Amino acid sequence: MHDTQQRILQLSLSNSLSDLTLREIGNLVGVPHPQTIKHHLGQLKKRGFLKTDPTTGELTSIKAGDVTLEKLVNIPILGNASCGEPKMFAEEHITGYLKVSVSILNKSLLPKIKNIFAIKAYGDSMNNARIPNGRNSVHNIQEGDYVIVDPTSKNPSTGDYVLSIIEGTANIKKFVDDTANNQVVLISESTNDLPPIHIDRTMDYLINGKVIQVIKAPKY
Repeated sequence: MHDTQQRILQLSLSNSLSDLTLREIGNLVGVPHPQTIKHHLGQLKKRGFLKTDPTTGELTSIKAGDVTLEKLVNIPILGNASCGEPKMFAEEHITGYLKVSVSILNKSLLPKIKNIFAIKAYGDSMNNARIPNGRNSVHNIQEGDYVIVDPTSKNPSTGDYVLSIIEGTANIKKFVDDTANNQVVLISESTNDLPPIHIDRTMDYLINGKVIQVIKAPKY
């Protein structure tokens, strides 16, 4: 997403875009050209990031948790994460929205629907994982799948699947709390023989949330 469009979306969370002129929006996002702002607003509406209320004409952003008449929920996509070695850089801005039928989601997600986000998975180190999908079955994680993360769950237990930030990179693994050796171990569950990642507790390491569901990519 263009940087100007990202700043406009951020502005829409705290201001009513309909109450601002193009020039005022431009001044607030650092782009002093009204026609440029008009172009980016049009692109955001075309791509579904902004919507116009048919009754009031108010222009607002589509927020996480908004549900359409077709019972689709919008889950923000916050970039990518590696399911291999920790090499995919973490991204903290919204790159799009994943539209998912409410009936597909694990029912435990519904009370947290405004907090969850999605990450697109790359790599094959978790292609043998067993993550509950809410329908008495499990899913693995393959490249191209969307992994749903609950960022309010940052104190995982051994056996949980987590999204971690390791030295500034995003990574999905199975969590093991090895207190006896004062370390965290992140385990790959793969059809390949991949070694675990051992992390000293003094290392720059952050848990961004617990993996709670996988939305599978289509197989053609």
